[in-house]
Amino acid sequence: MAQRPPVKDIDEDALKVSKPERHAAGMKAVMVALDRGIAQGGVARTASSLLRINQRGGFDCPGCAWPEPEGHRKTAEFCENGAKAVAEENTLRTVGPEFWAAHSINDLADKTEYWLGNQGRITQPVVIRPGDTHYSPITWQEAFDLIGERIRATTPDRCVFYTSGRTANETAYMYQLFARAIGTNNLPDCSNMCHESSGTALNPTIGIGKGTVSLEDITTAKLILTVGQNPGTNHPRMLSALADCRKNGGRVIAVNPLPEAGLLGFKDPQTVEGVVGDGTQIADEFAQIKVGGDLALFQALGHLLLAEEARNPGSVVDRAFVDENTEGFEAWAEARAELDWDVTERATGLARVQIERISRYLIESDATIFCWALGITQQPHSVDTIKEIINLLLVQGNFGKPGAGACPVRGHSNVQGDRTMGIWEKPKEPLLAALDAEFGIVSPREWGVDSTETVERFEHDEVDVFVSMGGNFALACSDTDALEAGMSRAGLTVHVSTKPNRSHVVHGRTSLILPTLGRTDIDDKHAAGAQFLSVEDSMSVVHSTQGRLRPVSEHLLAEPVIIARMAQATLGDDHPIDWHAMAEDYDVVRDHISRTLPGFEDFNRRVRQRNGFVLPNPPRDTRSFKTEIGKGVFTVSPLEYLDAPEGHLILQTMRSHDQYNTTFYGLDDRYRGIKDARRVILVHPADLAALGFQDRDLADVISSFDGTERRADRFRLVSYPTARGCAAAYFPEANALVHRGLVARESNTPGYKAMTVRFVPHQAYGGNDDEVRGAKVREDTVREDGVTA
Repeated sequence: MAQRPPVKDIDEDALKVSKPERHAAGMKAVMVALDRGIAQGGVARTASSLLRINQRGGFDCPGCAWPEPEGHRKTAEFCENGAKAVAEENTLRTVGPEFWAAHSINDLADKTEYWLGNQGRITQPVVIRPGDTHYSPITWQEAFDLIGERIRATTPDRCVFYTSGRTANETAYMYQLFARAIGTNNLPDCSNMCHESSGTALNPTIGIGKGTVSLEDITTAKLILTVGQNPGTNHPRMLSALADCRKNGGRVIAVNPLPEAGLLGFKDPQTVEGVVGDGTQIADEFAQIKVGGDLALFQALGHLLLAEEARNPGSVVDRAFVDENTEGFEAWAEARAELDWDVTERATGLARVQIERISRYLIESDATIFCWALGITQQPHSVDTIKEIINLLLVQGNFGKPGAGACPVRGHSNVQGDRTMGIWEKPKEPLLAALDAEFGIVSPREWGVDSTETVERFEHDEVDVFVSMGGNFALACSDTDALEAGMSRAGLTVHVSTKPNRSHVVHGRTSLILPTLGRTDIDDKHAAGAQFLSVEDSMSVVHSTQGRLRPVSEHLLAEPVIIARMAQATLGDDHPIDWHAMAEDYDVVRDHISRTLPGFEDFNRRVRQRNGFVLPNPPRDTRSFKTEIGKGVFTVSPLEYLDAPEGHLILQTMRSHDQYNTTFYGLDDRYRGIKDARRVILVHPADLAALGFQDRDLADVISSFDGTERRADRFRLVSYPTARGCAAAYFPEANALVHRGLVARESNTPGYKAMTVRFVPHQAYGGNDDEVRGAKVREDTVREDGVTA
């Protein structure tokens, strides 16, 4: 069966709305996954790849960083969205010279990311130069020579090296080494935009910027709080672990502004009840919190836990653990002694009785895990919020024992590994000293720029060379309009990519697109034979990944080879680093890693073990904390929450179920009941009425920050059961509304969950406001739940 042709572009007026679902997965997920795979790559490639996802000797799913079980693995060790991610990579659709000849930059500028990504895999390197209207082919050597020439012609501080999280460990290590060999720490990455707040909060409080639990801990916990995350879409295999927790007698509390299906129920398609039954209930309690109200909730829970301890000494606080292993308890306890319940209820949108009920779950649990994702990390007070989570874990001794700990749930496959490998703009001295000793170089000590600071660099024309190892920087960042304008003025942009994306369109004055192998492709063009790579999952397990499919083009190069050849063209053959040796045999890279990064000793042997190996984690392994004082640290933060002024709402961004970051698999956000359109904003019906709008009205959105405004036009307002005073729109369509200055303090993570917005009637149809406010989708569009649009 042949793959289907590329899709038509989005017709926003084709919006269909149905009731939100209350269960995730099920047989529908299986059918959608198979259909998408066959549509992209045909039956044979789909079957071959699906049987190797997350299997030993296979490849790590590019869809998320959730870990695999150490013991028996199912034949289908993947989820619907993982299968979609693989289908995107396995596609037989190709983008060759004829595509670039047929489509000018002006033509591509009018296409959506959905259309661009669905055209297929890029087959050979292309270039566009000043005055050109189209990309055109270029040889690999010419491309590398151009990169080397431009880097040498400028200064290191005007070069920026970005990476997305899917880059493997060996690739990331070589990439950061290349940047530092040139003389810069300008290494922004996608962590800056997602979990930077987590590391910023965790390192000073527990001594490590990673989670402290294993997959087994999730299944054996007595209580799990999932906060600010949507596992049904962003990491669906987590649902199996949560279901196992419930089966083992544990409880799950979901805290989120939206009633996401995956937080409520799970239909495991590999079980009888998941196929013909009602599935498994996930959440014992759903707390529909206001966006930005989590810090207030956690402070209230701390107050209630301490109040119970005062009534029944020894019932809540693990005094032996607190006294021996922590500092700052007394100051924290004093800060939490009093609570203003009126303010707490206003900040959270939750009733006091529900908060007290949640506290009772905590009090009764002797093994608790807090899981969180971007709903926590992308607000001005995100770092303080996560520190308050740590307070709640410390007070009950929930570190270093089964079923307990902190669990920041990472999105990208290997986003955690990239940071471990040294992809960071603020490197610590031990890493730099180790690199210098190993390679005979002098690494720069001055900190580089993160993703948000890179946006500012572009705006001020301070970037001459921008290299992107994967990703789609133009769409992933905040302040979209300003960023795109700045990128177009840069001297040279280089994109190591598999498929076309928006960043290729808003390119620098000269731009290169370098096509690379994907996670599923075989990498066998080496003197040492076929190669494998490694990744690190959300729970610090390092294991191998190796593609087996024949690439769609003979012109593709592996990422380590591309980095090595860029480095050789830039630094010359007499440079002390042997780039060629690393490109030809990845064992050479791993040997370098084993001598420079703690925890990777004997890397080549250990990564070939059945399940790989687990990196050291003192809070989990030995109940110890490598902080500045050698103990876990309680912190005191002032109460802070998001409160929109009259006539405004707090807007958060979100992913569609048919989406992975800036990659759109399709247009069916079926768990939320939104289909065939993306420029929608979900608003509580009472808020719509209070603002003078109706369901399906067409509006322009204006955000306000620090005396300035950002505008995004033509969004459809959809009545939806979100938290009052809040709204939700898709990422990246709403990114243009995020001022680059709206960030999380300390971490500098963009405030994608913190926009203050108002709506104005869209004026495209003409007429007075009342007429425009009544403009709806085409008259023949009917809601799938039977309500006329």
